[in-house]
Amino acid sequence: MSLSALKRQARQSLKGKWGTAVLLMMIYFLVSVLIPTVIEIIISGGWDVWLEQENTPASADVFNILYSLAAIPFSIVVYWLFLEVYRGSDFNIANIFTIYGEGKRSLKLIGTSILFGVFVLLWSLLLIIPGIIKSLAYSQTFFLLKDHPEYGALQAITESRKRMKGYKGKLFLLYLSFIGWGILSIFTLGIGLLWLIPYVYASLAAFYEEFIRTQEESVE
Repeated sequence: MSLSALKRQARQSLKGKWGTAVLLMMIYFLVSVLIPTVIEIIISGGWDVWLEQENTPASADVFNILYSLAAIPFSIVVYWLFLEVYRGSDFNIANIFTIYGEGKRSLKLIGTSILFGVFVLLWSLLLIIPGIIKSLAYSQTFFLLKDHPEYGALQAITESRKRMKGYKGKLFLLYLSFIGWGILSIFTLGIGLLWLIPYVYASLAAFYEEFIRTQEESVE
């Protein structure tokens, strides 16, 4: 399947659901950016102090680290929703926080994300290119964890690396194909990202569904 056909299918999966997708992105922005920023301003001593400070207080830094870790499961569930939509389901926004009711699974997602980051960082210390290549190789980790909750963190990363053999270049080109849209979004003061990010996420879901998950079917 060509990338243009893949992206066309991604757009088709969002047909009639763009309004909900944009609402989901607004919630994502609220949770990931707005709430932690407001709390950091409060911890720093108010708006005026926050604007003028050169370095954030240690307490704000600790909060940001802890909040970022706690938000990882939420971010991954948002990512998963687009896979469900690509498979024919509707956006189930009401359940985006239910992952926190699954304590072990939430911790696994956080641990996997940390391990993912450490591996990419170590490869990046050699050179930027190896880091990019490994990031592409590990890119299917979280989709695999959705379909295979029995996988451990290292197993999911290893499985992603195996299945991405021969597909890293195609995924890289898929990312590149959105650069123009990203530049246009900048000229809309970022508002265009509310539509661009769902398009990207749906395309990544299509990539997984058409190239990665199908490898299981070929084995069976």
